[in-house]
Amino acid sequence: MEVKTTRFGTVEIAEDRVITFPKGLLGFQQQQRYCLLQPNDDACFFWLQCVDEPSLAFVVTDPCQFFPDYTVPVRSDQLEELKMRSLDDSQVFVIVNKVGSTLTGNLQGPLVVNVTDRVGEQFVLAEKRWTTRHELLSLEKTARAVPA
Repeated sequence: MEVKTTRFGTVEIAEDRVITFPKGLLGFQQQQRYCLLQPNDDACFFWLQCVDEPSLAFVVTDPCQFFPDYTVPVRSDQLEELKMRSLDDSQVFVIVNKVGSTLTGNLQGPLVVNVTDRVGEQFVLAEKRWTTRHELLSLEKTARAVPA
């Protein structure tokens, strides 16, 4: 299927690559169908592109690449809604933002995607350990002194 985007023009994706968020994402409840665009083979950041709205896309990443101990507590009824037996059947992403020269991730609002059925949900974690603007990495280059 063809997906029109404002950033990449028209891209071709397989129908079975569409991820449905039945409840939408926070602030975007009406937009429920997305696809994941990978800029290159070794990328750690991806674009979560809305299939039905060309200008709506989010940069996302796997939070475990930055915080190996990051977990999403999911109740059994939430697993059922996503048609999963356990979190092993899922991929977790967080939305990334650039704040000044820092990339931050919304670790308090992770996206949990059933990798088999391609259905997902954005969770809101009550745990205060993670924030909506948790620092992932700094884009500033460290200045080095040049010998005289």
